[in-house]
Amino acid sequence: MKVTFKIWRQDSPKSKGVLKSYETDGISEDMSFLEALDHLNEILVAKNEKVVAFEYDCREGICGQCGLFINGRAHGPHEHTTACQLHMRSFKDGDTIVVEPWRAAAFPIIKDLVVDRSAFDRIIEKGGYISAKTGTAPEANAMLIPKEIADASMDVAACIGCGACVATCKNASAALFTSAKINHLNKLPQGKPEQHRRVLDMTAQMEAEGFGSCTLTGACEVECPAGISIASIAEMNNRYVRAKLLG
Repeated sequence: MKVTFKIWRQDSPKSKGVLKSYETDGISEDMSFLEALDHLNEILVAKNEKVVAFEYDCREGICGQCGLFINGRAHGPHEHTTACQLHMRSFKDGDTIVVEPWRAAAFPIIKDLVVDRSAFDRIIEKGGYISAKTGTAPEANAMLIPKEIADASMDVAACIGCGACVATCKNASAALFTSAKINHLNKLPQGKPEQHRRVLDMTAQMEAEGFGSCTLTGACEVECPAGISIASIAEMNNRYVRAKLLG
């Protein structure tokens, strides 16, 4: 299988980037997308050229590191997936595949396809935790939580922080990510003591990082690998109003 990768190359945050084409042969349709990029890098090494910088870790769709914009879509042509779960069978022999980094002011490019997503970490630092001392793991039935609440909390806790929601949003909003991190804790008894302060502090940090405002277009919901609903954003907005009134 032969494809042409058209990849964004940028040496440093301040340098000018450019899309560069690489005709690549010897790709198997059973390769994952990241394995295909590895194959390309092996070819570049053999030619004594600079390899393409891209991020990855688990390669199992759970760490959120492999954020790539592929042919104009976050993580590629399929909904609710990550770039490492994408396989080359999703493309045809002879295809040109455009690969770009996340495009958002709050995610500055470090090199090639690698962006700085530490803005997400700073949002988490503002309240994505509980301060109560929990000690060792408690008995599972020590604190009874209705199943519907536990399930709803786990649904939003599935967020892997990949940034696809930001990259695909026309406003570069981080509302889906932030709402998931807020609602996951605010739904549970352990998160209740700090619920109002959590929503105020985390949304304030989200704004300070330069993310755009949410206009509920729903693009984030489509591209989210965990399938988190924009209903989470509506819930965060409701919690925000209550926190302003009661907090």
